[in-house]
This record gives sequence, structure tokens and C-alpha cells, in this order.
Amino acid sequence: MKLQQLRYLVEVARQGLNVSEAAEKLHTSQPGISKQIRLLEDELGVQIFIRNGKRVVDVTAPGREILKISERILLQAQNLKRIGEEFVNVEGGSLTIATTHTQARYALPATVKAFLERYPKVRLSIKQGSPTQISEMVVDGEADLAVATEGIDHYPELAMLDCYDWNRSVVVPNAHPLAALGRTLTLADIAAYPLITYDFAFTGRSKINQAFERLALTPNVVLTAIDTDVIKTYVRLGLGIGLIAAMAYEPDHDRDLVCIDAGHLFEKSTTHIGVRKDAYLRGYAFDFIELFAPHLTRDVIRDNLLCEPSDADDE
Repeated sequence: MKLQQLRYLVEVARQGLNVSEAAEKLHTSQPGISKQIRLLEDELGVQIFIRNGKRVVDVTAPGREILKISERILLQAQNLKRIGEEFVNVEGGSLTIATTHTQARYALPATVKAFLERYPKVRLSIKQGSPTQISEMVVDGEADLAVATEGIDHYPELAMLDCYDWNRSVVVPNAHPLAALGRTLTLADIAAYPLITYDFAFTGRSKINQAFERLALTPNVVLTAIDTDVIKTYVRLGLGIGLIAAMAYEPDHDRDLVCIDAGHLFEKSTTHIGVRKDAYLRGYAFDFIELFAPHLTRDVIRDNLLCEPSDADDE
């Protein structure tokens, strides 16, 4: 049994049982993957995949269990590599952050700047996606950390660390009636205008829906987006009022928009960091988390992980 066979097996499953796409992802040949998986099946004495001719069409019952174990073995192999790197290459390495656009654009820049100044030899990558996509990146080992408001709690493999609370603001053009409202904003005020806000899966959208439902109001959502800058662009075009994360309003850049506090109308949301419970984190990964959320010290993080980091992390 070889680790490479397990990688082939897991990648075929990840690519929806498409061997060709798995081969492309792993930069190898389709016949090579098929051959190695059959050799593994022969060694284990069970069929992992159900085939229709040359096509893989399903996973057998024992195959599902083998896939689960294979994923754990590959992750532990990655942890072993990280432990070695911790001692051999103390200052260098790589760190991949998976996050949503709002976090990448408005919440993370200061942390990224401070981190790169402290660890100039670390290769830092930021991948963007929906909360579901970025959580799955961490589960699958494609990213080390997920930063998001929604979604992380749906994955039992992930430890969810609370980072900070935030709420919402309404943005309107300077000449909009709400800009001169002269009183506290209400949900009825928002419901009276076409609304542009986040896609349901993004950035606390569920809290928005719940607030309107409690008052039996139906917002006139005319446009949704995953990108706060897109929301502000269409507000500027006069297509509606925007409901955005309060941190996404930038007074210096958004002078043509008026920001109206809406924090009293919605339940607060919490941004979280998600990390695999069985992951081994390099020392600089702990530092990145603490730079982003200072209350998340190494001891706090370790209490949420199954892999106990070595003392090398503290050097």
C-alpha cells in the first residue's frame, strides 16, 4: 500500500468519481490512476469503486469506509511533514487562508500585513469562495484556515474559533430620502425601498432574513451579490439601497454614499476561524490567528484541537 494510491483514491472521490479530472488535478495519467486503484483493491481484497465499463459510477460500502480512513492517513502524513518542517525550516513554509470576499477585502488586510512583516519567508495564499467552499477547502486539506461568518459550524471535522462580532449598515446615495431621515432607521424603512444585499450563503444573510420575518415584513430584494464592492456599485447606480457589513463602509472611499447604522435592527453576527481538529499547526499559523483575534492565544487554540503541537511552536 502506498500513499500515492490513497491520494489517487481520495482525489477521484473529490472529483465526483471522474478519473480524468482527478488525473488532471494530480498532473498524472488516467490509466495510471486506474491501475493503482485496482492494485489497491487487489491488495485489500475488496472493491472500492463500482464501475460501468471504464467509468466509475459509485462507491461501494467498504469503499466509503476506506475513503474515510484514507483521508485521515493523508492528513496525518501532512502533519508529519509539518512537524519535520517545524524543526528544519523554522522561519519558512506556507500558509493558506480560505475566506469570503468581505473578510479578505475589509477584515484581513491589517493581519496579513503584520504577518508578512513578521514572517517574510512564509508563502501566504488567500483563496476566496462561499462559506461552504472555504470550509470544504480546510476539510480537504487545500487550506489551513477558514475565515467566515457562516458555514463552518456545519462541518464536525472543524474546530470553530470565535473571532469578533459585527453588525450591519445601510448605504444610500447622498441625495436619497433615507440620507435625511432625521430619526432612527427601522426595518419598515428598509422594506420600503428596493434592497441590494448579500447572497443568502454569505456574510450573515440568515440574520437579515430572520429580522424581517419576526416583524412579518418582506424586503424587496432586487439584487444579491457575494462582493460588497459590487453592492456599493449598484447602490451608486440608483438600483436600490445597500445592506452591508458595517466594516465594509470606508469613509475616505465612499464619500458619495451615506452610511446609516442598522446594528439595532439585526442580531449581531460573529466571524469565526475554522481549522481541522486533527491538524498540526505550524507556529506561524498560531501567530496568524492571534494577530487576527488577539484573545485566541495558543493555549486557547490548542484546547480546541486534537493534535497537540510540540514545544517547537514556542521557540
